[in-house]
Amino acid sequence: MDPASAGIIVLIVMAVMLAVGVHIGVTLGLGGILGMYLAIGPDAAWAQLATIPFSTTNSFNLAVIPLFILMGALATQAGLTTDLYKAAHDWLGRMRGGLAMATTLASAAFGAACGSTIVNAAVFTRMALPEMTKFGYDIRLSAGCIAASGTLASLIPPSILMVIYAIITEQSVAKLLVAGLIPGLLSAGIYMLGIYLGCRRWPHLAPIPEIEVTRAEKWRSLRGVWGISFLFILVIGGIYAGLFIPTYAGAVGAFGAFLIVVGKRRMNLRVLVDTFKDAGITTTTIFIIVIGGILFARFLTYTGLVQEISDYMLALEMAPFMYLLAFAALYLVLGMLIDPIAIMVMTLPVMFPIMTSVGYDPIWLGVIAIKLAEISLITPPVGLNVYVVRSASPIPITLEQVFAGVMPFLLLDLITLGLLIMFPAIVTFLPNLML
Repeated sequence: MDPASAGIIVLIVMAVMLAVGVHIGVTLGLGGILGMYLAIGPDAAWAQLATIPFSTTNSFNLAVIPLFILMGALATQAGLTTDLYKAAHDWLGRMRGGLAMATTLASAAFGAACGSTIVNAAVFTRMALPEMTKFGYDIRLSAGCIAASGTLASLIPPSILMVIYAIITEQSVAKLLVAGLIPGLLSAGIYMLGIYLGCRRWPHLAPIPEIEVTRAEKWRSLRGVWGISFLFILVIGGIYAGLFIPTYAGAVGAFGAFLIVVGKRRMNLRVLVDTFKDAGITTTTIFIIVIGGILFARFLTYTGLVQEISDYMLALEMAPFMYLLAFAALYLVLGMLIDPIAIMVMTLPVMFPIMTSVGYDPIWLGVIAIKLAEISLITPPVGLNVYVVRSASPIPITLEQVFAGVMPFLLLDLITLGLLIMFPAIVTFLPNLML
């Protein structure tokens, strides 16, 4: 069967599978196997099925993913999120919209130890949502702030999505992790500025809490920030200074988080088992998507569809910015239907060669892709972080309320995206200084 006909059949089968609720990783994998079976033959399909799962999970570069996930799980067990939120709460709580800004700031800081948007959103939903509700904050603002701030873990290193982008595109993991730092902080800053201005314009959204915190209490609260600061300097500082590669940095960070848990006397056998269990489940879910995506990418590559699509799009001879618009539109549309990891493993084998061929820097493109993935995490109808907030909420809340709450943050994300496109040096400055 010719590749074009095989591609049409595969897309139809995958659409049906997704419609009936089949996991995206399984859908991608079966689609890739079916495509190779139809276009190349059964021997090629079975050979890829036999080798790719092992070769993928046996990758030294991908080993950084479970290590970063384990580091985040241990950091949560150590209570670092509670300490972070308390410090931000004490310093910002008396400002208009201060609790929402404190949530954004603490979420961004926790992203430096977590790397997972899902974990970030779930943790702060349980911690910050009841607090903001108690002080009369609008439930839509509270939920939207938590869902949007959870996405900051995608950019602020260590970022799991950055690692996956680097593996797929064969770019430097270290440079990509460092490249996300300034854009991540910029996103958090724009969120906080938007919250402040919005709450000044509509004061009923965020009443000023009747709480008093002394200056001494504020300074004492900063003691709780040392854990995250230690892990961030240990991991990102080591990568930036060239002391070790990202995989070693993940191992060092996980061990550092383990020492913090032990030092705080929160480690016992049950905690240890639960932590490794949660990290294992999250890692397995990610790897299923990656394996399925690689199988699907092999189908596109071996049948020549990637080259045909690339040649066709480059033959259009559009301006580079038009290719960027097409790239962004593709991510935003797919982000309404499937999760960011699946989007990346599906699209990058096709789009990355096109985007670099028209002159875009691969490191800068990685940050733009991650920022678009962040936006997809809060975009209806899927908006994975929205569903996480709804599921983890300890108080009654509807999906409609959470989606209504994230809409202003989507606008703020588009402002950030525009700044990153207009001023590429925001992304490339730190990677260019790396040792």
